[in-house]
Amino acid sequence: MRTVVLTMKASVIEMFLVLLLTGVHSNKETAKKIKRPKFTVPQINCDVKAGKIINPEFIVKCPAGCQDPKYHVYGTDVYASYSSVCGAAVHSGVLDNSGGKILVRKVAGQSGYKGSYSNGVQSLSLPRWRESFIVLESKPKKGVTYPSALTYSSSKSPAAQAGETTKAYQRPPIPGTTAQPVTLMQLLAVTVAVATPTTLPRPSPSAASTTSIPRPQSVGHRSQEMDLWSTATYTSSQNRPGADPGTQRQDPSGAAFQKPVGADVSLGLVPKEELSTQSLEPVSLGDPNCKIDLSFLIDGSTSIGKRRFRIQKQLLADVAQALDIGPAGPLMGVVQYGDNPATHFNLKTHTNSRDLKTAIEKITQRGGLSNVGRAISFVTKNFFSKANGNRSGAPNVVVVLVDGWPTDKVEEASRLARESGINIFFITIEGAAENEKQYVVEPNFANKAVCRTNGFYSLHVQSWFGLHKTLQPLVKRVCDTDRLACSKTCLNSADIGFVIDGSSSVGTGNFRTVLQFVTNLTKEFEISDTDTRIGAVQYTYEQRLEFGFDKYSSKPDILNAIKRVGYWSGGTSTGAAINFALEQLFKKSKPNKRKLMILITDGRSYDDVRIPAMAAHLKGVITYAIGVAWAAQEELEVIATHPARDHSFFVDEFDNLYQYVPRIIQNICTEFNSQPRN
Repeated sequence: MRTVVLTMKASVIEMFLVLLLTGVHSNKETAKKIKRPKFTVPQINCDVKAGKIINPEFIVKCPAGCQDPKYHVYGTDVYASYSSVCGAAVHSGVLDNSGGKILVRKVAGQSGYKGSYSNGVQSLSLPRWRESFIVLESKPKKGVTYPSALTYSSSKSPAAQAGETTKAYQRPPIPGTTAQPVTLMQLLAVTVAVATPTTLPRPSPSAASTTSIPRPQSVGHRSQEMDLWSTATYTSSQNRPGADPGTQRQDPSGAAFQKPVGADVSLGLVPKEELSTQSLEPVSLGDPNCKIDLSFLIDGSTSIGKRRFRIQKQLLADVAQALDIGPAGPLMGVVQYGDNPATHFNLKTHTNSRDLKTAIEKITQRGGLSNVGRAISFVTKNFFSKANGNRSGAPNVVVVLVDGWPTDKVEEASRLARESGINIFFITIEGAAENEKQYVVEPNFANKAVCRTNGFYSLHVQSWFGLHKTLQPLVKRVCDTDRLACSKTCLNSADIGFVIDGSSSVGTGNFRTVLQFVTNLTKEFEISDTDTRIGAVQYTYEQRLEFGFDKYSSKPDILNAIKRVGYWSGGTSTGAAINFALEQLFKKSKPNKRKLMILITDGRSYDDVRIPAMAAHLKGVITYAIGVAWAAQEELEVIATHPARDHSFFVDEFDNLYQYVPRIIQNICTEFNSQPRN
């Protein structure tokens, strides 16, 4: 029996090689007669990624519609190979949304890719990727031959879906069968298969073949391309009583298909390097240029209806895609309001755009009234907490969508939100008609709610079908952190310079009390390089810079620095100290910071304070003057910013300084919050 089997194998191999050589010879003869075909540009779909194409440089034709945000692009000018080729072409400006031909050139991987918005496409940021590419106009170089058919790293080429023809070896048909294309990988598998001793099962009557060569078919996930020429080994289940059932599959004839040890069920058509990366989509860390903590307040009232509620959800999904959500960039949560507000998910629930969009799709309408004011109060008290993912260095932003008008008042709730440092944006849709205005609870509610009344914080559309037009301006505005005025509170937006009297009359013990007073004030502020910064000057006849605004950027470091200030002792030249502080401290203040000088003295100055004080006022430095014991009241009022009653304080003993900490903080915040809102 073994001799018969080996003879059959030899005959099969001989027949295959004869047919193979005949086909090759025939193809060579045909090629001589046919002229070299004209170069045809391969066409690809919008979702084809550069990493799937092996060719280092190629020309392709993109279809129309690749501007769609579902085709992800990573980077700017130089793109990660995980990007959509055609999407990158639109982002770079080489193509518009109508499609066309482009030249693609592979380049080395980058350590980071920066996202940006360009030509209607929002590209995403990416920390690193193994390969990059650039997109150029389709002007071929002289002497360079570009492929008419692209080489893909996967057996299922995306180009085939776009109508591109791929090269395949055509196995000569066996009589009575239909010819099937055989790829190069399958051809290599033939050699392995025929060279390996196998045991063929005894054919059963029910498995009689209509061809001259039996083709046992297994049941399960076997590829349709797998046939006689594959590497599989067939054996009778009756002959393998000890075989592992996990490695066997029954075929129609009763034979079992055994997966060869070490063999890949995919027939090796996907390279190992592709298998290691193709299933893992890179997750962006977010756009660091738009690091905000964002809450959407969406309208779930009954009056909005299901259709408009879906339109509202689509805007949220588009915003999530455009913002490039991530832990190093923007984070986003959603609260729905009706009769009462409810949080669907907070800032740390979903940390990438893909997961966030999936969660948005699952939101269902709650119904009820349109109590916007109650919802804003809820967000102010509950949403922006550390437990919910709020980050101290990121501006807090609330975007409120309102259909028509609210059924409660929003002004007071919005004022409290603004004073908490929350930037409120209003998007109003389909406002009240003339005959409906009598039902509006609070006329002009949007302007009463927002941080500025100059139109930056409010958007209005006449129809729900125009809501999508707010996407680009909204994304641009919420990411413009320099203009988010309400993120700047009285506690996180100042450069505060303490000017401390170290004269002999103070004494060592009282000087430590003064430093404790400075510490108590400092503790009330949010300290960082982007929030409030602290500096200090000590003076007698002379002046000494203890530390500048840029020296320390954390509260613990500042408090330790204050403790280390040593008592100097000497005379009292307050006027010279003010000039010194203006030059050494406030000249280096940031332009967007409020400048606060807090001067503490225990006596009359030996020099004139009027001209230095006037210079401070003219330079926009808000000056607080605190006098102790023998300080001259009239000098304090000259030094202090107008009105003096809010900026000058006097205590008779050093030990009573602590009592004025709350009042000074309150005055600083009251003055800050009274600034014009337009």
